[in-house]
Amino acid sequence: MRYGLRPLAGAEGAILGHGMAGLKKGHRLAAADIRHLEAQGITEAMIAQMEDGDIHEDEAARRIAEALAGDGTRTTPPHTGRCNLHAGKAGLVRLDSAAIDRINRIHESITVATLKPMERVDAGQMIATVKIIPFASPDWAVASAVEIARTARIQLSALSARRVALISTSTPGFKESLHDKTRDVIERRLATLGSQLVEEQRVSHAPDAIVSAIAATDAIRPDIVLVMGASATTDRADTVPSAIEAAGGEVLQLGMPVDPGNLLVLAERSGIPIIGVPGCARSPKLNGLDFVLQRLCAGIPVTPASIQSMGVGGLLQEIASRPQLRELQESRTQRKRITAILLAAGRSTRMKGPNKLLLPLAGRPLVVHAARALAQSRADSIVVVTGHDRAGIEAALADEHVSFIHNTQHETGMASSLKAGLGLVPADADGILVCLGDMPAVSSTDIDSILDAFDPASGRSIVVPVFAGKRGNPVLLARQFFTQVMACTGDTGARQVLADNADAVFEVEMPTASVLADADTPAAFAALKAERDRT
Repeated sequence: MRYGLRPLAGAEGAILGHGMAGLKKGHRLAAADIRHLEAQGITEAMIAQMEDGDIHEDEAARRIAEALAGDGTRTTPPHTGRCNLHAGKAGLVRLDSAAIDRINRIHESITVATLKPMERVDAGQMIATVKIIPFASPDWAVASAVEIARTARIQLSALSARRVALISTSTPGFKESLHDKTRDVIERRLATLGSQLVEEQRVSHAPDAIVSAIAATDAIRPDIVLVMGASATTDRADTVPSAIEAAGGEVLQLGMPVDPGNLLVLAERSGIPIIGVPGCARSPKLNGLDFVLQRLCAGIPVTPASIQSMGVGGLLQEIASRPQLRELQESRTQRKRITAILLAAGRSTRMKGPNKLLLPLAGRPLVVHAARALAQSRADSIVVVTGHDRAGIEAALADEHVSFIHNTQHETGMASSLKAGLGLVPADADGILVCLGDMPAVSSTDIDSILDAFDPASGRSIVVPVFAGKRGNPVLLARQFFTQVMACTGDTGARQVLADNADAVFEVEMPTASVLADADTPAAFAALKAERDRT
């Protein structure tokens, strides 16, 4: 192909290299086009002229893409030297990376870009694109690419519905609510693969109990058995692997080069895969269990060799409970710097009249009790977010050691106040304590108990106080969740962050119901006042 600045005279059939005078780059010049350009005083242009042995970019892209397209894929019509491959159904992409590399080394005019091998895709999703860089490619290069592509077609292994049984174990003190959350996350994970949980058993974390549970699955003959241990598996002689073998199974692989997901166990019993599930799978975020489940649901056998090959690309996005375990940024013994965000922007609509935060309780406004408890705790600083009745709140807290920030969008809900408060959090803060201004019974001792439990290095990145099995406030969130907090909307506050990061939540049992007692209604305020009068 000849390319360069050339006279338009005699250029009929050539390809326009640069767009001009309403004609687009890549346009094949007709006699009328040349007359149109000459009428505007243009006598030369950057043009490409095909030579013997050249294949036009669209035709070259089409040939290579069609040679690459295997089962479960389809190609789109070529355009501007590009032809794409799309998934015809949901599944996993199967391709030969080395073959793609060989095609890309043939000639600089030919490029093929794909998704990663075994990537999970939805129907219609693009999985590869063939792009010819110039306006033509040499016929020998195209022929070489087609030859390689035909022997290494990109395939799609479609997802098929699988019936899955879950065995969850517990140790003394293990909360039933965590079992519920685990089941919900597993069900959602399976649903994205078109599969379902057909049985759940909850047993003690003991070999005999697990053996019996595995044997009980024979009655329903599931396609996959998941064993979620209450304690992480670190050795073949540990509880879960030894129970699998005692039940007649075989442990094929202990551990995997995927993080999070290192502690997965791959086993088999009577032809049915048994997966010892790593604790990170309590989170909905991508982890090693997803790699295994996706393959099994696509009908791809999972072997020790296939798990051992997952290391490249196996370092996944950090999940809530893991960053400090990979790269410890500070000593566990170093005191954490916590900023309290005291939310005081609401309209008190349920109080049906006065601003509840300014109601007198034991001689001072309600919000002052909350602020002083924080001041007497080990929190490093206090940010008060105002909104409705800004002047009244600031006047009530004028003598307290707090900083103020006003939320001009307070009517949109609590999330906007929380985001406003983050604007004053110091850059070196390790976390925030989200506090409600209408909870005067929360003491400095309660707050310090929450601060004491905070330890991201141990997975305690979110700390929630609990009384009689019910969660309360305030809630402590590590810095790693600030971005998620900024994405919150409406009046849910940080509840969505807790729901999305269940594996990072640590519940602190409190001695009294103070962390549950707010003053949302006249009756609730009266009860708080009566309790204060008694003490």
